[in-house]
Amino acid sequence: MLTLTENAVTAIRALTSQPEQAPDTGLRIMGQGQGAPPFQLALAEEPSEGDQVIEAGGARVYVSVDAAGALADKALDAQVDDQGGVAFTVSPQPV
Repeated sequence: MLTLTENAVTAIRALTSQPEQAPDTGLRIMGQGQGAPPFQLALAEEPSEGDQVIEAGGARVYVSVDAAGALADKALDAQVDDQGGVAFTVSPQPV
């Protein structure tokens, strides 16, 4: 199952805890198919049917069925730049 780094948990909580977001808002990861970047990330108010739900430290991630297999042994990390922009990366889980 996909794991979340502390940086990812902090970034996801910051994105989903805005006052205009619904209480169950999480980061949804979806597959994109061939010829496109492998994954698309977007905020979602709730998981879609069949999504794998990952919760860690108050952060929620919804992984679509088509992305779950590819992410099963991966870790989601996040870096925040000086302007507050967030870049998520996927890497192998630490052993």
